[in-house]
Amino acid sequence: MDLATIRSRLAEHGLSYRGAFHPDAREALGKTLVLVGFIGSENWPTFAASPEAADGKPDPLDRWSARVITAVAQTLGAIPLFPFGGPPFLPFQRWAQRAEPVHPSPLGILIHPDWGLWHAYRGALAFAERIDLPPPDLRPSPCDSCADKPCLSACPVNAFTPAGYDVPACVSHIATPAGADCVTTSCRARRACPVGPQYRHAPAQAAFHQLAFLAAQKS
Repeated sequence: MDLATIRSRLAEHGLSYRGAFHPDAREALGKTLVLVGFIGSENWPTFAASPEAADGKPDPLDRWSARVITAVAQTLGAIPLFPFGGPPFLPFQRWAQRAEPVHPSPLGILIHPDWGLWHAYRGALAFAERIDLPPPDLRPSPCDSCADKPCLSACPVNAFTPAGYDVPACVSHIATPAGADCVTTSCRARRACPVGPQYRHAPAQAAFHQLAFLAAQKS
């Protein structure tokens, strides 16, 4: 197995390769762990055209991810793993920081030097074999050289502070007409980040995630 084959198979199913690493034997993750996910809006049309997106049942993106990534895993001889379905939840955020140059941002979301805050992890593929990987990408966090940090001042209800993320304040705002643009064009704080603006979510994708966030807070 090689990375070119894995990348190609993922692309055929509307998914993006999101880095890889060689786990320690004590982690019981095989010899190579490949992360799978979305970058910007490039993967969105495949999900949007899927049966899960249209069936009206709960958790359509998770169900689509489970179906598609499991199918890819079967063709590649890998074990599929997912960031949902817990508790307990698998440590995808820590895995991501070992697989590619992502770092915690002031908003709590992992930031990538190219994609900015516009990316996501939908699953992982655990391979029993050791696959050759390129040298690690050790680029630093773009937040380290961002003096102004506009993400922290863009939220109209100051939901992001050194004390953490004020979820009730955020929900109260985006659930009203005053917060409509945070739903249809994504969170204002997230949009204020100067890294990777070309990868911002399209309106349908932004609304899907924000409405799902609102629904989760009500449940």
